[in-house]
Amino acid sequence: MKILVVEDDQITINLLTRALNAHNYTVNTAADGETALQLVQAYDYDLIILDVMIPKIDGITLCRVLRSGGSQMPILLVTALDSIRDRVQGLEAGADDYVVKPFNLPELIARIRALLRRGSATLSSTTLTWEKLQVNPDTTEVIYEEKVLHLTPKEYNLLELFLRNPRRIFSRGAILDRVWSAGEFPQEEAVTAHIKGLRQKLKAAGMNVDLVETVYGLGYRLKSLPEEIDNQKNSHKTTESAKIQETLSAESSQPIDEVDNNLAPIKVLSVVAEIRAKLKASFTEKVEIFSRAIASLEIGTLDEELRQEAQDQAHKLVGTLGTLGLPTGSELARQLEHLFKAENILNPGADRQIEVLVNFLQHIFDLPPAESDNQAVSGVAEQRRLLIIDDDTLLSDRIEIEASDWGLQVEVTHSLQGARNLIFQQPPDAILLDLSSPETKENRLAFLAEIRRQKPEIPVMVISEHNQLSDRVEVARLGTSGFLSKSIPPVDLLKAVALLLDQTGSVEAKVMVVDDDVHLLAALKMILQPWGFQITTLDEPQNFWEVLEATSPDLLILDVEMPSYSGIELCLAVRNDLRWSQLPVLFLTAHSESEIVRQMFVAGADDYINKPIVEPELIARILNRLERQQLRHKLGQIQP
Repeated sequence: MKILVVEDDQITINLLTRALNAHNYTVNTAADGETALQLVQAYDYDLIILDVMIPKIDGITLCRVLRSGGSQMPILLVTALDSIRDRVQGLEAGADDYVVKPFNLPELIARIRALLRRGSATLSSTTLTWEKLQVNPDTTEVIYEEKVLHLTPKEYNLLELFLRNPRRIFSRGAILDRVWSAGEFPQEEAVTAHIKGLRQKLKAAGMNVDLVETVYGLGYRLKSLPEEIDNQKNSHKTTESAKIQETLSAESSQPIDEVDNNLAPIKVLSVVAEIRAKLKASFTEKVEIFSRAIASLEIGTLDEELRQEAQDQAHKLVGTLGTLGLPTGSELARQLEHLFKAENILNPGADRQIEVLVNFLQHIFDLPPAESDNQAVSGVAEQRRLLIIDDDTLLSDRIEIEASDWGLQVEVTHSLQGARNLIFQQPPDAILLDLSSPETKENRLAFLAEIRRQKPEIPVMVISEHNQLSDRVEVARLGTSGFLSKSIPPVDLLKAVALLLDQTGSVEAKVMVVDDDVHLLAALKMILQPWGFQITTLDEPQNFWEVLEATSPDLLILDVEMPSYSGIELCLAVRNDLRWSQLPVLFLTAHSESEIVRQMFVAGADDYINKPIVEPELIARILNRLERQQLRHKLGQIQP
């Protein structure tokens, strides 16, 4: 995949280029809009990362030019401009997504991959076939001999990858890059486990030929059908060894397949540390412009050129400092940028405020870098014991492979009696119970009730292949700590368990959800509770204000269309009240029309999530908004 980064700040260019390279993307860069336009016209890019404030042609104008020219390439706007007006303007210009500096690198990579997947999905909607197998990419339906196969998302993505690339060999590292998202860090054994699961389901459906062929020492590919092999022999086409050599040559020309995806997060961390050290060494020189501006302000000789230069430098530092793990410095730079604007620079006391902020900024590297989400999540005490009650050896094996990275010791039992013996002899720190097993659901629910009565101190999390509301309600009544889909990756299961074990008596954040769909409210509650959130749900908007005042949430999630009052009307009321004007607001909507999106942002939305909800995206966006809110609160406490 080839990405064009359009950015005029050299530090940000360096950081993005090296981070994207570490995640196996090929990157070109442009420092102004005019050069970017020429590059887009000359080369094919899979995605463009576009800063708004760039020389010659600004990002918004460039976005409009590309869209008016018929370009369907995904565009991700990255900018320090974070007002609602700026967001609406960017989306209306044709951008597919909008990220505000300072950005979180794992989130940025996740959004990039989501856009790339979305873009590639529109290339072809033709049904993919192999022998008697049919795959419809539009509906993700898989049929073999008129039987519908129920695959996990990873199994489906693997199947589609092989069917779309019938002659290509994929190494396990290459498969990880294409099928796993940026927030997941599995070992290569996870690929083997999912391919094994896919093969077993195809065999169970009646397929006698193994669709996925193992090319030893190289990876996997789609197996040629017997008639294709005969045709190749009759036509005296390239020998198998030559094909492998050709594939190896193709692999070597594409860095995306050769880099071990498991090393990407480590590489990114080292890149950030290296660039941060370089910035620290030259930081005095970079902030010298502010000292010159202060001196000119004191004697009343600040000219327009120096003012603009200081404003531009502050703007660049907003993104650079935040991305390099110095969010406090980023916010200080944002305030400096605001004060250096032409309409604010002559305000009474502006010079004094600038001087105080610059003084804080000069000591910013004395603060430790902010801890990343992954580091915070993985901080679980070593060798905590997790008991898995499940007869699905494939899933339990995959969890065991991942568990060591989370400091978890996993024990597996396939029977309820075995589980009883283990629990009462040596109680585990947490239990993961599969509800969808050959044993009756009633037996498992009865066992769950028994454990909750006799060992209430042990948190129990339920997993299931089924997503029935009745099961969720019944499990919730029994006092479990969460209900997770069995199809989610093992790393996400372990992440939920780790967070559950790491929770203390205090709740990290309170989230209020308003939606007239009671089923959706129940589902959201089960999704969010394992992450340590205290959830308040409301299905009648008429009582909105009373519940808001009573619960004082840290974040508000609103449905757009509801009886009596729409989510947009509720958001307007929230923003009109000084107490709640800074409350983060996320919208849930089934609409993607630009007018609806515009209305949401004009009303004061911080973000929105499309229905049907994708669980990892929902969690990522909630965590991002809460993190920003916590930062704003901390800065309010240190304001001079």
